[in-house]
Amino acid sequence: MRPSRRAVITAATAAAAVAAAPPTAAARPHRPLRTGFERLARDGYALLDGQKVGVVTNPTGITRDARHIVDVMYADDRVRLTAVFGPEHGFRGTAQAGGSEGRHDDPATGLPVYDTYLKSGRPLADVFTASGVDTVVFDIQDVGARFYTYIWTLYDCMEAAQLAGKRFVVLDRPNPVTGRAALGPVLHKEFATFIGRQPIAQAHGMTVAELARLFNGEFLTEPVPLETVAMSGWDRSDFHDASGLPWVPPSPNMPTPETALVYSGTCLFEGTNLSEGRGTTRPFELLGAEGVDRHWAEAANELALPGVRFREAYFAPAFSKFQGRTVGGVQVHVHDRAAFDPVRTGVGLLVTAKRSWSGFAWRPDNWIDKLTGSTRVRTMIDAGAGTDEVVAGWQADLAAFRRVRRAYLLYR
Repeated sequence: MRPSRRAVITAATAAAAVAAAPPTAAARPHRPLRTGFERLARDGYALLDGQKVGVVTNPTGITRDARHIVDVMYADDRVRLTAVFGPEHGFRGTAQAGGSEGRHDDPATGLPVYDTYLKSGRPLADVFTASGVDTVVFDIQDVGARFYTYIWTLYDCMEAAQLAGKRFVVLDRPNPVTGRAALGPVLHKEFATFIGRQPIAQAHGMTVAELARLFNGEFLTEPVPLETVAMSGWDRSDFHDASGLPWVPPSPNMPTPETALVYSGTCLFEGTNLSEGRGTTRPFELLGAEGVDRHWAEAANELALPGVRFREAYFAPAFSKFQGRTVGGVQVHVHDRAAFDPVRTGVGLLVTAKRSWSGFAWRPDNWIDKLTGSTRVRTMIDAGAGTDEVVAGWQADLAAFRRVRRAYLLYR
């Protein structure tokens, strides 16, 4: 028997208190995971009954048999799908970082595709109004980092839907790096950009549905009519491989779940003159620059950071920083992902890079401050602070965020 519409909504909106980190997924069998879309479809799309629907999605919006949800919904008479909204990289994923696909008609379905990238507020509300939809549905795979832009597409679309008088529905998917804890510095509002609109932790430890609840409850001036369709069978300690879902790169430089595992820490190297590994087959796992030698890997290993080791590495990026030139640096090897702290690791790598390579420099636009959410990390490292001292500097802000976050969690 299909669950009733009331059952879906109730399950989607019930928050669970999380008192402590649960045991690992490997030690605890649980029900097979069903995504928010799977639960919505099993209920016959009752939540969307009588509505003209537009979907904010990208190539990650797929079923477990690798069909795109737009193609599935378009072919189903039980739902009236009339528009698609594409974020950065586009609905079908044809654009590189910092690009989108623009306004066009989807060749596969003929549906109008509207561009949301770099739009917010009233201009984005006008896009929703022009589309003629009644309900905006969001289904995109996040990777768990504050500066990954899809969660701010979510925020902007929620705000715009409220301005346009639209309903908003979020179909949940797993956080691929678990939802065990929030980690890292919390954004200070004066550093708000599209890589961080609101004060959340650098590794937020939430799913997109949980974030939507947080945004609606804490940050939107006027809340949007929001409904979330939760997953079943997901545990906060689950990594992506416990989901049984295929991995689709959410963006061109997020090729594997292992990339996502390190990203919330090593993306900080975007704020330096070192390569963050773009243009290689291991972005964010390979880091380096011309003139860097084995001493960096040695210094990083001396920190004895939990769950990770560093290998001296040489590589030649095919694009981005140091394109076509051989550089030296490190490869990040996570050997115990449950113990691994990506943000502490990223800071440790910054500290040791600055100490072991005389050519180290921050990007002149202080992009590092946008990534970390304040000047604190940069100025402390410049003043000679060690890894533990830098990490201690954000603990009060992080504790406050964790208290707020707890009220919006949906899973144990």
